[in-house]
Amino acid sequence: VGALTFDAGAFGRLLQHLRPELLAAAVAVAFARIGLGGWRLSQVSEGRLSLRSGTRGQLAWDFFSSVTPSVVGGGPVAAFYVARDEDLTVGTSAAFLFFCVLLDQLWFLVAIPLLVLATFTIDLLPSAAGAVGGWSLLAYFGGLLLWAGLYAYATLVRPRLLVAGADWCVRWPYLRRFRETVMPEMRSYFRRARHLGSRPPAFYASGFALTALTWLARYALVYLIVRSVHAADGTLLFARSAAMMLVGLIMPTPGGSGGLEGLYALFIGPLMPEALLA
Repeated sequence: VGALTFDAGAFGRLLQHLRPELLAAAVAVAFARIGLGGWRLSQVSEGRLSLRSGTRGQLAWDFFSSVTPSVVGGGPVAAFYVARDEDLTVGTSAAFLFFCVLLDQLWFLVAIPLLVLATFTIDLLPSAAGAVGGWSLLAYFGGLLLWAGLYAYATLVRPRLLVAGADWCVRWPYLRRFRETVMPEMRSYFRRARHLGSRPPAFYASGFALTALTWLARYALVYLIVRSVHAADGTLLFARSAAMMLVGLIMPTPGGSGGLEGLYALFIGPLMPEALLA
């Protein structure tokens, strides 16, 4: 993309109009997001993880998210890292990570309806997607909304469903030898999930607030970088950044590599001169 769109004259003008303070803010937001994620892990663990340990866990989560398909995410693998790092049972650390994933799903339950409503006032869906692409995106948002609701139900109301699912898996002939290792961890997960599910509303409110700030920081990163080189429409840029990252959750490649760049070109590219896209 860089080779095909590079324009020396446009690049020279970019340097003249570059806003370094916004680039510095983008760097600050990138680090703040990691800190917020670590704070959330510490808060969810109710002190079992310190802020430092939570931040290490968040860094591990980000790393594993970069080397596993986006549709899988790094949370399940990071649970093993946190358990080893803090000498916890895998079931306990998995409950912490899965509860954070639940908070992410709750954020989607709020963000998706807002984005769908935004389509009535701004051109959220890029024209290049066409009518079929636009309806496909709306259908995807609907499916993601349904999945978020099911995940919240299985985690908060019926955590035994996940235990039963794990029990069913380790009954397969090739996985049966792992049964004695897996099921004690799942029972530990179940106890921790039941405990987290019984916490007061203030516990959920603080966790959700940290989750919201974490995701807003993700959206703001794209916003700040693009605005540092081009005065794109701020509201539309921020909304498309959010939509782009929601769609990027289903990429089958490690960390969404390749797919996210394509989504960036589709959603963000039309908001700036072609020469600045790369």
